[in-house]
Amino acid sequence: MKIKKIEPVFIDERGEISDIFYKHTIDHVGVITTPKGGVLRGDHYHKETTQHMYMHQGSLRYYYRDINEDNSKVKTIVVNQGELITTPPFEVHSLEILEPNVFFVFSEGLRGGIDYEEDTFRVSPTLFPDEILNQYYIDLRKE
Repeated sequence: MKIKKIEPVFIDERGEISDIFYKHTIDHVGVITTPKGGVLRGDHYHKETTQHMYMHQGSLRYYYRDINEDNSKVKTIVVNQGELITTPPFEVHSLEILEPNVFFVFSEGLRGGIDYEEDTFRVSPTLFPDEILNQYYIDLRKE
């Protein structure tokens, strides 16, 4: 996991321009909008795809670990507005929605259209700690 604050590269009286990527090949771009509460996303990894998530509005808590580590090695970080988090292949990741948010997902590899689930491998047990699962959250993976 790598996190990067995206800073403007150009500012004038008309506003700002920020480069999320520059001279970087991307195979798919998606936008995800999520309401606050009741939503846990993820609990999966990709074997070939690298994902970059740019938090446009709001925030989320990102849980992650290497596929070869057990859940005692789970790490977490809060991703805030204006930050880009990169998920490499074989990194299990899960998202706890902290507030209504909008984020863009840029993928290097299979991840869009009819290929959406082609390189997605679910894991069990969940990365989410019991205190999160036992709150008011709805685990959408069980539906």
